[in-house]
Amino acid sequence: MCDSGKQGFGFDGSCCGHPWTRRQFIAGSTALAAAVSSPSLARSQTVGGIVQPAVSRIPLKVLPVLIFRPYGRAEATSWRWSGAFFAEEQAESERRRIRQELETMAANSAFPIRFEPLQTVGTKDQAALAASREHDVVLIYGAQREPEVIEVLLRQGKPALMFVRLHSGPFYYMYIGVHGHLLRQRTDGIRQGGLGLADVVVDNPDELAWRLRSLYALKSMRGKRIVTIGGSDGWGGHPEAVDRAREIWPLDLRNIGYEELGGRIQGALRDPQQISACKAEAQQLLRQKRVTLETDEGFVERAFILVNVFRRLLAESETDAITVNNCMSTIMPISKTTACLPLMLLNDTGHLAFCESDFVSIPAGILLRFVSDNPVFLCNPSLPHDGQVTVSHCTAPSRMDGTTPQPIRVMTHYESDYGAAPKVEMPKGQAMTIIDADFASMRWLGFVGEVIDSPFYPICRTQITIRVKGDSRRLAEETRGWHWIVAFGDHLDKMGYAVRKAGIDWLAL
Repeated sequence: MCDSGKQGFGFDGSCCGHPWTRRQFIAGSTALAAAVSSPSLARSQTVGGIVQPAVSRIPLKVLPVLIFRPYGRAEATSWRWSGAFFAEEQAESERRRIRQELETMAANSAFPIRFEPLQTVGTKDQAALAASREHDVVLIYGAQREPEVIEVLLRQGKPALMFVRLHSGPFYYMYIGVHGHLLRQRTDGIRQGGLGLADVVVDNPDELAWRLRSLYALKSMRGKRIVTIGGSDGWGGHPEAVDRAREIWPLDLRNIGYEELGGRIQGALRDPQQISACKAEAQQLLRQKRVTLETDEGFVERAFILVNVFRRLLAESETDAITVNNCMSTIMPISKTTACLPLMLLNDTGHLAFCESDFVSIPAGILLRFVSDNPVFLCNPSLPHDGQVTVSHCTAPSRMDGTTPQPIRVMTHYESDYGAAPKVEMPKGQAMTIIDADFASMRWLGFVGEVIDSPFYPICRTQITIRVKGDSRRLAEETRGWHWIVAFGDHLDKMGYAVRKAGIDWLAL
C-alpha cells in the first residue's frame, strides 16, 4: 500500500479509484440496509448462565450478472471484440462455472450471504430488468465489451463488484477493457461513478469474498441501534462527533438517563431471586482457573446485577449494542461497582459494549466488529516509539477471538481504585488490527501489530504492548483523535475498503 493510503483502495477520486459521495453513500446504503435500522430479534439462549445476544444477522443479497450476448461470424469485417466465447453453448458452460464458484463461496462464508439467481444480460433492456430484482450488491462478470449495458446495472446506485478472468476460465474482455474503456471512459482520469479500481477482481474468488464481507459490515452497521447510558458524546469536548456518526452511518441512539438506570438498579437490589442468581453467576466466574480475584467479591456480585440491568435494556431496545457515558464517576454511586466488568461480560457473549460513549471512535469499533467477526477493544494509546506502542483500558473482552477465554485478574478500576475491572492477559505473538479515528470523522488510520507484552504499568488495567508492523515514527506523526480500536487478526484490507466506501479518508501504515 502506498504511504498516502490512496493506492490500493482508491476511493479518493484520484487515478486510483472513484469515491461514493456522502449523499450517494447514504442513499445507496440506506436502500442496501433498510432492514437493519429496526433489527428483529431471534430467540435468545443461555450458555453457562450468561444470556447470549439475540439480534438476527441479515444476509447480504448479491445479484450476479454475466455480461454476454451471442456474436455471429461476418466475413471481411471485425465481428468480435477480445474475449474467449461468443456462442450460447460457451455461455452456458460459463454459467455452470459461475454457479459452482458462488455455491462454494456461500458454503464457506463466515457471514450470511445470499446469491440471487444468476442473470445473463446483453442489452440495456435486459440489464434494466435484472437490476430491478431485489439486491444489496451487483456482482458483474465482465465477459464481453458492453459498457452501455454495464452502465444500466450501475445506475441503481447499489454497491458493485466486477469479476474478470485471465487464468481461472475463459478469457474475459474486461480484463483488457475495464480500465481504459469502463473506468476512465477513454480519458486520463477515473470517470465511472459506480465502480472503482478496488471493486475489480481478477481470477480469485477469495478476493471477492473479503470485499463482500466489507459490504456486509457496512450493511450491518448502517442504522445500528445503540443504547446510550447517560447520553452520547465525543471524547475531548467533541460533541459534534455524535452528529457526524448520525450523518455518516446513521446510528440510532437510544438514551437511558441515570435517574432511570438508578431506579432499575434499585429494583434489582430489592429482588432476592435476582440477587441470588447474580451471586451464583459471580461464583461461577470466580471459580474458573483463568480468573484471579484481587478486589472485594461484593463488587463482582453487584457487577452481575448491573450486567443484568444492561441485558434487559438491550432486550427492550431490540439491539445488542450499548455504551456507558460518565462511567468513571456517575455510575459508581448508583451501582456500587463499576461498569468495567459488566462491559467485558457483554462483549464476551457477542454484544457490542463500549465505555465512555465516545462517538469519535465507537463507529470504528462497530465497523471493525462486523468486518472481523471478533469482539473489539476500545483503548487509550501511548506514544508510539521504537517500533512499539502500549494501549490500555479498564475494560476489555476476555474472548478477543470470540471463543477462547484469556486469563484475567479482576481488580479495581485504576483511577478510582474501586469496583471490579478486568486485566485481560493477551497472548504474545497475536496479530492485531488497530484503528485510529480522527475527531472530525474525516480520516481513519489503520495498521497491523503484534502483541509483545501484557505489562502492569500504573495505568488502566488491561494493557498491551504492540509491535507496530510499519513506521512507528510516522504513526506518531499521523495519530489523531484519542481512543483506538483493536481486534484480533489482520483485517486491514477489509477495513480500508469499507471505510473508503463510507466516504471517509483512509491511511494504512
